[in-house]
This record gives sequence, structure tokens and C-alpha cells, in this order.
Amino acid sequence: MPRLLGRALAGFLLIVSAAHAQTALTWEQVRERFRNNNPNLAASRVAVEESKAQEITAYLRPNPEATATLDQIDPFTPDPYRPLGNTLPFLSGSYLHEREHKRELRRDSARGATAIASSTLEDQDRTLLFNLRSAFVGILHAKEIRQLAQDNLIYYDRVLEVNRTRQQAGDISEVDLGRLELQRVQYESDLQNAEVSLRTAKIQLLSLLNERTPIEQFDVSGKFDFSEQPMPLEEFRAAALDARPDLRAALQAVSKSQTDHRLAIANGSADPTFGVDFGRNPPVPAYFGVSVTIPVRVFDRNQGEKMRTELDVTRNQALVTAGRAQVFSDVDSAYATIAGNIALLRPYKDKYLAQAAKVRDTVSFAYQNGGASLLDFLSAQNDYRNIQLSYLNLVGSYMIAAGQMNLAVGREVIP
Repeated sequence: MPRLLGRALAGFLLIVSAAHAQTALTWEQVRERFRNNNPNLAASRVAVEESKAQEITAYLRPNPEATATLDQIDPFTPDPYRPLGNTLPFLSGSYLHEREHKRELRRDSARGATAIASSTLEDQDRTLLFNLRSAFVGILHAKEIRQLAQDNLIYYDRVLEVNRTRQQAGDISEVDLGRLELQRVQYESDLQNAEVSLRTAKIQLLSLLNERTPIEQFDVSGKFDFSEQPMPLEEFRAAALDARPDLRAALQAVSKSQTDHRLAIANGSADPTFGVDFGRNPPVPAYFGVSVTIPVRVFDRNQGEKMRTELDVTRNQALVTAGRAQVFSDVDSAYATIAGNIALLRPYKDKYLAQAAKVRDTVSFAYQNGGASLLDFLSAQNDYRNIQLSYLNLVGSYMIAAGQMNLAVGREVIP
């Protein structure tokens, strides 16, 4: 009895585990898994942490220097018992004092590099999320096409059953029935191709997620539809200027280059080194002294770095202008694609889908009752299939264009 209970419990746990493994993932869950598992994003996060570590190095103070000296050691003294009798001990220390806020400017430059690295990480996440969303939409699209192929095959099989009965009753010829049965190959082929496309889309998404889940246990769920009222173009543009991480990185590069220019000017100044020393010089029992060393910047005043960093400011400002133009171009292109898709989808949703279904059902009924020819029947079936497939392809194109808009804006503005 305990063994049977144990087997039953193990079977129950296996069923629960399988059911859990086959739970369809939403877009939010897929995105979270991607951000946690993608090795490229993980490497970029480490790069940001490395940049933060460089901030510590940039803000460190110069180390003081200490020197200990024993001078005038005479191993050949006449008094062998006092070989160090005439030795002069000497201790000295020095410290470089950095002027013109060099240390603070180095810290600010390092912080600017960290900010750019963080924005670059966000931009990489933005680009990879577009690829992820395209793969996610690809699965939804393939599932819809597979469902359409299954529905068409089921519908056509019902039609075949009716016409087999008609052929047995002598209502249609055996040749007409054969032509109807041959047409079924097209629907079988559609279903098989849809299965292959679905598996391929799942493989692509699993690759982006860096997972090894069996394809049969992996699935996603989400809305496969379009929105007829997108935001106005100006709102998309404003959102993109505020959210695009590559544009933000360009602006941060301008700020960092300005800091680097101030640092180059500061590095052209002279930094004094203060020193103090202690010693003994008989008959003086002990003494101390102080010193100040100032480099004379006659030839090297850091002229090259001053000019280079000033030019770098101008270059980065030009890149910001180019970045803004690219943002507008990306948003406008995505908006034009979305508007074009919506213009094509509206008549399908309002008219063509229902009309195609009505024509198919009407012609099928007429053919079964001898009121339409076989050619009319096959043509109506094919028209319905093409209209439905075109609609699904247009919805898929719209969702890819919506992902393109999210990529152009820098955040999810079209769910």
C-alpha cells in the first residue's frame, strides 16, 4: 500500500510539473527571462560595474613618499668598535598637492563615463528587445496561421463528407469528388508548413532567451491584434527625445568632453610638491628642514590635450544633432509603416473577412444543392483562405511595425 501511494504521488507530481512547464509565457515573463539570462546584457552590466570601479581610482589622492637614509657609513674607521660613529641618519617625506581641482575633475570624468556606459547598456537592451519582440510576435503569428490551417482543414473535411454522400447518391460524378479530394492536399500542406514555421519561431525565441527548454514544452501567449488609433506623431517624437538612450548617451558624451577639456586645462598647471626632512649632523644633535618643489611649465603646458578635448566637444555636439535627426527619421518611418498597415487592415476587419466567409458558405451551400459549379466552389474556398491569410499577415506586419516604433521611441509605447 505505501508503495502504491508513493507511485501515485510521484505520478501526480510529474503531471503537475509537466503542466507547469507547458504554461504559456506572457510578453512580460519572456522579457524578464531575457533580461536575466541574456549573456550580452550580462557582459554589459559588468562593463558598467567596471566603470564604477574606475571612479574610485580617478578620485584617489596621490600617495605621500617617505625616504630613510644612512649616510657616511665608514667601515674602515680606526675604532673598530664604532663603525657607525660618524653615520648621518636622514629621514624625509614629500607630498604632491594637486591644484585646480584635478582630482574632482577626474572623478567627474569617470562618472560621465559610467553614465555613458549605463545609457549604452539601455540602448543595447532596447535593440535586443526589438529582436525579442519580433521573435515573440513570430510565434503568435505562426500560431494564428496554424489555427487557420486547422480550421480550414476541418471545414473542408466536413465538405468532403457531404460530397462523398452526394457521390454515393449519384448527385455528383466520381471525377468531381476526386478533384475535391485532391484539393485537400493544399490544406494539409498549409497545416504542415504552419507547424514548421511555429517550431522555427520557438527555436529563435529560445535562442534569444538562452534556454534549452524542449520545444514541445515551450509556448507563449499574447494579443494578436492591432490598434486603430495610435498616438499622434508629435507625441511619439516627444517621447523619443525624452527616452532614447542613444541620444541620452550622446548628450552625456558632450558633458563628459566638456569635463575632460576642463581637466586638460587643469593638467597644464604646475603642482607643487611639499617636503620635510629630519637628520643629524654632528656636532648638531638633530635638525629638520622643509622644501617646496614646483615644476616650471615652460615647454609642456598640455597644449595637445587642451586642443584635442576642445575639438572633442565640438565633435560630440555635432553627434547630438545627428542623433536627434536620426530619432525623428526612425519615428517618422515607423509611424508611416503603422499608418499604412492600419489603412490596409481596416477594410479587412470591417468588410472583407465577413464577406469572404459569407461567400464561401453561400457558394458551398449552393454547390451542395446543385446551384453552383465545382469551379465556383473551389474558387470561393481559395478566396476565403487567401483573405484570411492576408489578414493575419497584415496583423503580423502591424505588430512588427509596433515593435519598430517602440524601438524608435526607446520604450514601450504600443503594447
